[in-house]
Amino acid sequence: MPHVEQVPKQIIATGRAMATDHLHANYEICPLQVCRPASRPSLPVAALPAFEGEVNAVYRAKKRPALIICEGGEEVAKQLTQGQPKWQTAQTLLVAPYYGVKEGEGRAGFKPEFVERVRQCEYSRFMWDELPIGGSTTESIMRLDHIQPIGQHHDSIEITNYRLSNEAIAILDEWLDWLITGEFDQDSMLLYFKENIEANRT
Repeated sequence: MPHVEQVPKQIIATGRAMATDHLHANYEICPLQVCRPASRPSLPVAALPAFEGEVNAVYRAKKRPALIICEGGEEVAKQLTQGQPKWQTAQTLLVAPYYGVKEGEGRAGFKPEFVERVRQCEYSRFMWDELPIGGSTTESIMRLDHIQPIGQHHDSIEITNYRLSNEAIAILDEWLDWLITGEFDQDSMLLYFKENIEANRT
């Protein structure tokens, strides 16, 4: 899954390595700024095609656990997609990524004070959990504000046999409502938990 950067980056071909070589090129990586027009290479390079109004974005990515939030909706009938680019109607999964709490190799981790506040449901976009998948850390924070599409292809995602219980799904639904609307239903279990946490602080 890609790291979500505040300012994304783009890769721009600055010219071919050799004038007759379409597979190798010199390039530069620079900030991708939405207010600037897309940069076009001076010479076309087959590996980095340049289409009108498009750029080639580049980002760091990492294999990480994620929760499937949505399975992608209904499949579109084939007769409605014949002759069209696959990306227009290809199904995707919406997933929310988990980030390991503890510091480790290639992982910054989170401050314990912050983790404790997440555990007490202070922030609608962060959700603390313990994952059953093993590895160097099981304690993780899910970022609901990083929900993103992933292609439904075995090269894009590795499905596990784990799933949330019905009770956990109900909590997740409430949490998503809280993130999107900033409000809770009157009989919300999550609201009841938050109110008890706040009461115990005082």
